[in-house]
Amino acid sequence: MTQEEQVKVAESLKAKFGDDILSVESPYDFLTVNIRKEKISEIIHFLHDEETLKFQFLTDLCGIHYPDDAEKFRVVYHLHSLTNNYRIRLKAAVGGEHPEVNSITSLFPASNWMERETFDFFGIHFKGHPNLKRILNVDDMTIFPMRKEFPLEDQVRLDKNDAMFGR
Repeated sequence: MTQEEQVKVAESLKAKFGDDILSVESPYDFLTVNIRKEKISEIIHFLHDEETLKFQFLTDLCGIHYPDDAEKFRVVYHLHSLTNNYRIRLKAAVGGEHPEVNSITSLFPASNWMERETFDFFGIHFKGHPNLKRILNVDDMTIFPMRKEFPLEDQVRLDKNDAMFGR
């Protein structure tokens, strides 16, 4: 997507949603739009249905954990317009202790598995999801393994030699 095309897409989003578009960036020439979590469904529906945009392919949906931020979690959506050959990344902060965001399974049925995976690994709840349960981890697991809340190593192990790891 050229710089002019990115500006055109960003301006159409700002014209429609105003203050719900928090920021627009273009790292590595990839249009990235930070949005309010309450408007995720509306913005994605607009991008999907708008005749000049047609972002009708959901490439990916994932979660991110920033343990030091007030808003600890983000949900990231990658959409592709096959008609225009445009790509866009949408990012939304979804909160701290009990992160929750609206599901987009009604528009993109393939997001079902992506939302379940994000729930399974980060504990982000998707309101309106038809079957939000663990997909890869065991059902009785009480933690979310991709959260950065746990040490990478067992600190009480006696059988490791730190000199082997340059410490």
